[in-house]
Amino acid sequence: MTSDMKICIVSDSHDRSDSLAAAILAAQTCGAQAVIHCGDLIGVNTLRASLELGMPIHAVHGNNVGDVAALYRMMEKTGGLFTYHGQEAMLELGGRRIFVTHMPHHGQAFACTGDYDLVCHGHSHSAHVGEQADVRGGRCWLVNPGSVAGLDAPGVDAVPTWILGDLAQMTFEIRKLPEA
Repeated sequence: MTSDMKICIVSDSHDRSDSLAAAILAAQTCGAQAVIHCGDLIGVNTLRASLELGMPIHAVHGNNVGDVAALYRMMEKTGGLFTYHGQEAMLELGGRRIFVTHMPHHGQAFACTGDYDLVCHGHSHSAHVGEQADVRGGRCWLVNPGSVAGLDAPGVDAVPTWILGDLAQMTFEIRKLPEA
């Protein structure tokens, strides 16, 4: 059974703590109850301000993993507020089955399985929301929030982006952070 739940989906924050916290705060203001980070988090200092906002954060590795040991130590200290899942995550939030990875081709492959309602990935720094046909004749949402740091986003003048997702309605809106 699905419940009314909104989520903040981010990726590729690298070491930009302010942008990450700003996206999470904006999502929290819109009623989001959890954060999914699709990788390239880099380090614990990137998370400190975001964790102070009190929203649960689920994160996976990226190709720029940073200090993994420190991220796992931070996870132990947060009492469940921050969960570092490693290479990929299989979550259930708001009654929806969600797969989280960093690499787009990996995300597309998992969206095709029919096992998930939503697959989130990052890496390309280019925000995208769409549906992917699966092998069971259904469809899966496949989303990439772009780079919350606004780094190297193709064709968009490096604007920081994130996604506000509504799991009850299965709607996903690409949001931009205001320029600093």
